[in-house]
Amino acid sequence: MASTLPPAAPRPADATSGRYEPLLYILLGIVLGVIGTVGTTYGAKAWKAYNEPAAVFLRHNRSADSSIVQTASGLQYKVLKPGAGAAKPTDADVVLVNYEGKLENGTTFDASPQPTPMPVKGVVPGFSEALKLMPKGAKYRVWIPPVLGYGDKVTGPIPANSVLVFDLEMLDWKSEAEIRQMQMLQQMQAQGAGAAPPPGAVKKP
Repeated sequence: MASTLPPAAPRPADATSGRYEPLLYILLGIVLGVIGTVGTTYGAKAWKAYNEPAAVFLRHNRSADSSIVQTASGLQYKVLKPGAGAAKPTDADVVLVNYEGKLENGTTFDASPQPTPMPVKGVVPGFSEALKLMPKGAKYRVWIPPVLGYGDKVTGPIPANSVLVFDLEMLDWKSEAEIRQMQMLQQMQAQGAGAAPPPGAVKKP
């Protein structure tokens, strides 16, 4: 005759488990509520930023031309002429460039009438970043997003939140220290040219 085991006795309920369940549900609800609020807030901001006209323009601009490069900052550029050598300007340099600036609709808002010197760190961030990408002789077209340009401020003929489109030609650059030395030398030469001649240098009539 086969033997059978008696059914196991039920385990006594943990007296403390029921006590904390309501508190756990409350905490869970709070956490989910915070996550939902944060997600809704940041999701709305991200959606708005994604659909701003400048962002839409830049996405379409890059997707339409595979030769356009986008940097980590969001600056876009296209190499029209590569230039020569590996050396490039730094924040400590003053560059000599030709440039033309346009809005998205093609309206020119600024252009250099002749080669123009400018300090690399003295311009808007997107323009500065573009200059530091260019070797001598290079020609680039760059698209500067508002965050790297003038942002939400109206600046002269440039509307708020504008993408700035520049054609740049890098002619040369020198360090600010070299520029100061050249200026001092020119001042010394000018002072020497204007000084009175030494005695006997002027013939008497």
